Amino acid sequence: MTAIDLGLPTIPTTPVRRPTRQLHVGDVPVGGGAPISVQTMTTTLTADVDATLRQIAAVTAAGCDIVRIAVPSQDDADALPVIAAKSPIPVIADIHFQPRYVFAAIDAGCAAVRVNPGNIRKFDDRVGDIAKAAGDAEVPIRIGVNAGSLDPRLLAKHGSATSEALVDSALWEASLFEEHGFTDLKIAVKHHDPLTMITANRLLASRCDYPLHLGVTEAGPAFQGAIKSAVAFGVLLAEGIGDTIRVSLSTDPVEQVKAGCHILASLGLRPRKLEIVSCPGCGRLQVDIHRLAAQVEAAFDGFPHPLRIAVMGCVVNGPGEAREADLGVSCGNGKGQIFRGGQVLRTVPESNIVEALLDEALRLTDPTPPGQAGETS
Repeated sequence: MTAIDLGLPTIPTTPVRRPTRQLHVGDVPVGGGAPISVQTMTTTLTADVDATLRQIAAVTAAGCDIVRIAVPSQDDADALPVIAAKSPIPVIADIHFQPRYVFAAIDAGCAAVRVNPGNIRKFDDRVGDIAKAAGDAEVPIRIGVNAGSLDPRLLAKHGSATSEALVDSALWEASLFEEHGFTDLKIAVKHHDPLTMITANRLLASRCDYPLHLGVTEAGPAFQGAIKSAVAFGVLLAEGIGDTIRVSLSTDPVEQVKAGCHILASLGLRPRKLEIVSCPGCGRLQVDIHRLAAQVEAAFDGFPHPLRIAVMGCVVNGPGEAREADLGVSCGNGKGQIFRGGQVLRTVPESNIVEALLDEALRLTDPTPPGQAGETS
């Protein structure tokens, strides 16, 4: 089949990635120039296998590459073999407090294990055993350090959870694994403050070549958290720092994944999906642009092709912006001019704008010439 030219814009030069060693989380390569992975974490009770697998399926459909699940109890650990076997994407077991669950996760076939050394009991004494078990099973370890569970010794030394304290803690724990010959590590230093998180990751990137996982921990509700995460990730990713990301919003994990995918696409680090370009509104408007943009976004939810659709509310910027998009509408006087490839296709009543855009999007992306649907050679 001949490829269809959708007239999509050329992706600008992407940031030069920081060189790192590479590891594999299941079949997903991390670091070493591999594509940046989007992660999230399930919010279900892990012991509820069916609910957890349903949520994993939902985040996978949204574009998630790797999923992390909490293992705070023996019942959760007992559920790991089934979840790891049936999940469509690699599963990372998230372990706190009890080191025995690390071994359970490895035995269960989890693709990786995340440990937070600052709150695992007598962690330093168990590193050798963990390194051997993980090494034998070829399971990477993610060292996670954040302000809420910083190693007490480092907290006392630095006085607070500074960027330097986070990095010192992470590298100290990494060195314990290195003493046992285990270097299949990924590191995350997180903080709720974007500036502290940025500084910590810059410092960490300058002091090691391990792959880094980026996250603004406890980022907040959707609006606030997405902005904080986009600012922090945008700065670091533009500098080539970061190999996996998680947008930690107080929302459904599907929304976390969508936000992460959009951040990467905005930097040219992930193929662009459907994008709605719409004006913010002003006194020139002759249409309820907020309502119309929401209707278009809802109508195109799940549309499989990476179109840019412009929804513009007046004649000042509308025609120009609509011409720059793959499809667009410029509104006024109760009507909408539908544009495709810079050309006006038709003018429709305001009530028919969404339907008209959908119709033209299908025409644009359907490779079957009119009248030939269902024909065979």
